[in-house]
Amino acid sequence: MSEREQDARRERLAALRSAGIDPYPAHTGPRTRIAELRQLHDDKSAEQLAADGNRAAVAGRLRSRRSFGKLLFLTVVEDGVPLQISARKGETAADTFAFLEGLDVGDFVRVEGGVWRTQKGELTLGAERAELLAKALRPLPEKWHGLLDVEARYRQRYLDLLSNERTREIALLRSGTLRALRHFLDAQGFLEVETPVLQPLYGGAAARPFVTQHQGFDQRLYLRISDELYLKRLVIGGLDRVYEIAHNFRNEGISHKHSPEFTMLECYQAFADYRDMMALVQVLLQSAAQQVLGTLSLPHGDGAIELAGTWPRITMRDAVREDSGVDILAAADLASLRRALAEQGIDPGDAPTWALLVDEVFSAKVEPKLLQPTFVTHHPTELSPLAKRSPEDPRVVERFELFIGGMEIANAFSELNDPDEQRARFEEQGRLAAAGDADAHPMDEDFLIALEHGMPPTGGLGVGVDRLVRIFAGAPNLREVILFPHLRPEGS
Repeated sequence: MSEREQDARRERLAALRSAGIDPYPAHTGPRTRIAELRQLHDDKSAEQLAADGNRAAVAGRLRSRRSFGKLLFLTVVEDGVPLQISARKGETAADTFAFLEGLDVGDFVRVEGGVWRTQKGELTLGAERAELLAKALRPLPEKWHGLLDVEARYRQRYLDLLSNERTREIALLRSGTLRALRHFLDAQGFLEVETPVLQPLYGGAAARPFVTQHQGFDQRLYLRISDELYLKRLVIGGLDRVYEIAHNFRNEGISHKHSPEFTMLECYQAFADYRDMMALVQVLLQSAAQQVLGTLSLPHGDGAIELAGTWPRITMRDAVREDSGVDILAAADLASLRRALAEQGIDPGDAPTWALLVDEVFSAKVEPKLLQPTFVTHHPTELSPLAKRSPEDPRVVERFELFIGGMEIANAFSELNDPDEQRARFEEQGRLAAAGDADAHPMDEDFLIALEHGMPPTGGLGVGVDRLVRIFAGAPNLREVILFPHLRPEGS
């Protein structure tokens, strides 16, 4: 914005104040929402409108203005819905015409008048009275090109929403997805709950936390990395079906599928296991897609992601073996797994533990290829400290991850409810931490005490909401579907 333009807008602001006009009044006055007005009159002909003599008052932001000498057309937008405003010299009161001529694009106005239709068929409100609701001191992005700089779009999302219709569509799609998820779970008898964001001990996932301090108690606290252990406490307390749509925080890098602040849906169901959660998440996501998008076929690249039908299942062992030629359970320690990978011409990297190396191999070799919905099941026990061992093979657990579009969308277990085994798993996590695994799960004595009071067989499920919306929207990265994504400091 040029200094000259900013000065001109401020001069007009000063002139309004000098004339005794409040450029930022608190009261709007009676009005009809533009969407409602269009719903009432969009199907009426010019003759019907003239015969009915309809009058209305609307309010919105001025988005464009066209002057044809004595004739003035303005476009006012409210909540994404536009309406044309007209004024004609000699017919419109002189002070109202002058006021409309003096408006800047971006100003908020309230306009009263009669509803009519132009020769070109455009529904229009003829201005008889107009008043300023808020003066804009900076211009909006040019309507047809919007914000072209990607970084500016994320830093000034309010301008992005005003100028890029696609951004607005994604925001509405995200809201609709959350409504659909809630509607489905509510109908299944799940209770929506809230658990602490600030926790005295982080847990429920393999991740590094953000650390903060409570001054009143001189207490170190952590932003939650997961709400899992608190939701399990609620199941122990007799709330058999619970869910939370929670903001979680993980002190990790940023990529097209990672954000340090993200939204997760977690739900827990007593007297269920991972197979029940597998059935639940499939119907949940199919229902949400149908409700929000009206289809189960989602455009993706040159093809489509097909959500219909029963989604295939493959064990993690088989998935890694098919894509790398390595049997992770046969190479059951760090040294032998490194050798097996090297023999297949795969760089084993420098992962400090066997479990982390398995995870890295899977992420590099298998995950990007899982474009269609696929359940990957039976993860190694070392990767899953909160899940029940498989009775058929104690080296793996009753767990699945759901992959769609080359990303993990959901994760679920038959939840470990044996307090003694859970303690042993936490102790093993401590040994992994000592070996260099910065994401290892800490010992949680309070949770173990809760488990000792008894938790029924329970299935737990987590769904990455941001990633799901990204799939639904066909967006290239998470920042497109998070209204205010975390960004590097400007200039860094």
